[in-house]
Amino acid sequence: MINVLIYKESRFPADRERISKFVKQYLENKIKMDAEVCVSIVGDRKMRHLNSQYRHHEDTTDVLSFPLTDPQISSQLDIQSGFSPDKSAPDKYLRLGDIVISYPQAVMEAAQGNLMVDTKIEELIAHGLDHLMGIHHE
Repeated sequence: MINVLIYKESRFPADRERISKFVKQYLENKIKMDAEVCVSIVGDRKMRHLNSQYRHHEDTTDVLSFPLTDPQISSQLDIQSGFSPDKSAPDKYLRLGDIVISYPQAVMEAAQGNLMVDTKIEELIAHGLDHLMGIHHE
């Protein structure tokens, strides 16, 4: 079972149900154990603050990922097989971490790519999930 926690600032019309469904489908064949992930939809001011605090960049960005375990230690094989004794809570949930999406950046990038905003948000979530699982794209 995949548990998806969603936080969104009230002024952003992100579809909670669609986000939850997307995350579950995306992880369905990638993780063979119960897992939990948090997705937050925020504004540029909050994203700029997080980017500055954690990455030491003073500008905003479209997506940030905050793994609860070191993705260098966690391997794709461990996640797929469900073997992660040091990474699981006693309740046996693999807590992947947090993904933070800037709604204004998603809107801008969706317009540039001629995409629906919800589709762009899904792309950003997929990118964030990959980082949480230790998969990095060049």
